[in-house]
Amino acid sequence: MMADDWIANSDMEMRETTNKAKTSDCINNGAVVFHAVNVIVYSFVNITIDTDVTDHTNEIIHIHKIPFDIRTQSIYRFVLIIELVHFVVCAVAICILNILPISFTLHVGGQIDILHCWLAELVVEGTGKKSGSVVSMIPKIIRKHQKIIRLSENIVSMYSLIALVHFISNVIIICLVGFLFITATGNSDTAGKIVRSLTYCVTNVEGFIFRCAGEYLMNKSKAIGHAAYDTAWCDMQPKHCRILLFIILRSQKQLTLTVGKLMDLSLQTFASIMNCAASYLTVLLAMQ
Repeated sequence: MMADDWIANSDMEMRETTNKAKTSDCINNGAVVFHAVNVIVYSFVNITIDTDVTDHTNEIIHIHKIPFDIRTQSIYRFVLIIELVHFVVCAVAICILNILPISFTLHVGGQIDILHCWLAELVVEGTGKKSGSVVSMIPKIIRKHQKIIRLSENIVSMYSLIALVHFISNVIIICLVGFLFITATGNSDTAGKIVRSLTYCVTNVEGFIFRCAGEYLMNKSKAIGHAAYDTAWCDMQPKHCRILLFIILRSQKQLTLTVGKLMDLSLQTFASIMNCAASYLTVLLAMQ
């Protein structure tokens, strides 16, 4: 379905689709770099620490059993570097999986922008009394609107459970990292504080991007009804007017991204989570 959108019939359609693809690419690259830096900083602290490799009670940071003995500092750090590469690859893979719904949402937004342009053209042609053009544009607008609705529903059905897992994991990470950060406020472990702060920021930024995508889709779906209402529908023939009224009515049911079909992804949801997180950190500070 998305591949068909790249077969554009006009420069405007290709331009809108390409712009959204470039925006999605920038967001994807930024998220990947952000996650990779978080893992690298976390592991770099452990790699640079001088560890007594002759003390066999000291275990590897991330794994507990290896098939050979570590007898030198260089081998110990080599194992840590291999672990670092492994965790960077895993972090990038998870990040790409989490970012895919945002890419799809931006693509839907680009198709909605194309629909807005068609409705704007319908305004000019409708007031110019070119009834033939109106007749040819109305079916295109209906098919595009139906395609946008089906695409958004497919995104929700594909990533509803993933969004639920992402939502729960974000809440747990925020609570755990917040607890570790508060308990470490009294010591002089500066590196540990920086690592925990970076992890906390990455988790919050990732959650914020997800909820921005949901808010973006909701606002775009509202704009369809506004654009249809701004047309000269009152000057058209009754059969064309009724079609635009149906589009306006359908646009009142917003397109949304859901968390396991339990709640909508929106900035209001993000604000509620941050409010709860701030209350949680305040309680920890009071109990310290």
